[in-house]
This record gives sequence, C-alpha cells and structure tokens, in this order.
Amino acid sequence: MNGMIYPALVMGGLGVVFGSLLAFASKKFYVEVDQRQTDIRALLPGANCGGCGFPGCDGYAEACASGAAKLTLCAAAGPEVAAKIAEIMGVAAESAEPQVAFVKCQGSLGKTVKDCVYQGAEDCREAAVVPGKGPSSCTYGCMGFGTCVKVCAFNAIKVVDGLAVVDREKCVGCGTCAAECPRGVIAMVPKKSKVQVACSNPLKGPFVKKVCSVGCIGCTLCVKACPKEAIEMKGSLAVIDAGKCVNCGLCVSKCPVKAIADARPPRPAPAPTPAAQ
Repeated sequence: MNGMIYPALVMGGLGVVFGSLLAFASKKFYVEVDQRQTDIRALLPGANCGGCGFPGCDGYAEACASGAAKLTLCAAAGPEVAAKIAEIMGVAAESAEPQVAFVKCQGSLGKTVKDCVYQGAEDCREAAVVPGKGPSSCTYGCMGFGTCVKVCAFNAIKVVDGLAVVDREKCVGCGTCAAECPRGVIAMVPKKSKVQVACSNPLKGPFVKKVCSVGCIGCTLCVKACPKEAIEMKGSLAVIDAGKCVNCGLCVSKCPVKAIADARPPRPAPAPTPAAQ
C-alpha cells in the first residue's frame, strides 16, 4: 500500500509545483492584446484567404491595430466592414473600389489547338515548369488545371471545358487566384468594368490564329471604334483602360474574332412596331 501512496504524493507535489510555475510565468510574461485588435478580428469573415497580404485574418487584424496595414485590404469583408474598422481605429474611412477577378483567356476546348496528349501534373504551377507546359499550343492562355479553383476560398471559380470561369457574384476580389496563376492569365479589374479583352497572347495575328480561334489578332478595329479612347495596343494585344471605358460595347461589336468579353446584362429586345393599318 505504501508503495502506491508515496509515488502518488510525489507526482501530486510535482503537479502543484509545475502548476504554480506555469501560473507565475503566465502572469510574469503576459502580453496584453490590444482590444482594438480583438474588435477588428471579430469583424473579419475568417476566410483566411490571404488576399490582404497577411497570414490570415488574425495577422491582418494585428496589422490594422498596429497601423501597419491599410484598413481596406479585406476584400471579402467589403467597404461596410472597412468603415467599422476605421471607426474602431478612430480615423476617417477610406474608400476602396470593389474588384473582381477576370480571366484574360477564352481558349476553351475546341477553340485552341492541342498539340499533344498531356500526361503530367494536374496543377498549373507544376505544369508551367515542365517541358511542353501543358497540352495547348498557346503558351500564354489558361492551362485549365484548376489551381485557381483550389486556392479560392469563396468557390467563385470553376473550370468549364478546360477554361477557368469566374462567378462575378461570388468573387470578393481578394486576388488570391491572380497571385497563384503562373501565367498571369487572371487579372483583378474594377467590378464596374463589364468589357475586357479576354486574351493574353502578345504575338502577332497570324501566330495567334494558328493556336486559338478567339485570340486577339491585333487588328486595331476596337481601338478605332472606341469613342472614349479607352483602348490601346500593347504590342499586338489590345488592352482596355477600365478607368476610361464606359461599357458602351462598341468594341465588342467590332471585334472580328470575338476576343472581347462582355459581362453587361442582356438588353431587352425592342418592342415590335405596330403593323400599319
């Protein structure tokens, strides 16, 4: 019996000693957390997408409270939460224009030339560094392996017919997909921008036509048609300035290869003209 009591007393004594040491250490080395950090963290969505550039929502809340980050970097939370964070910090609320991810490519299956049967890594980042760089002859377009889908915390992207497609309603503009795309095919554009050139191939027209039926061929018809001078040529690739574009759609109608994506809502059909009596 004594053989059981003494070990139990020793272990109990050690527990009391170590517990006391831990309690002392927790008080001695306690670091007080800024209440503003706690309040800011409670406002954030908890997606931990990393779009703000900090390691998760906890890291961003700490950066906001310490003044190391802008208060408008959480695209998932939106401007209303940014205004509340500014109120907590006692500063004037900044305005941030809502952004949305845009895929600068329309090269789905059937529209691009496939020059091999690809058997390799089903990941865009890995496929981009192996010989061949995927099955498509266009080395500037979407690879379609869905790396952007895997990193999107909001289920706003899916791969359809070998092409990444963004759901503009679900996208919060965090930019994670754009940062992970090895070819830079995904760009962040203002959400108000409904018309964009959906091509990333900078080569001249004949070379583009060899690999894709919907790639920009550099004909400049869209540049000439734009009444706001919102389109310029960067090499052989047309680029739309979202700050100047008014979404009139004239460039869309002029593009002979349909390389300009149009996200404007469908316009109602004109009412039929009454028949002459």
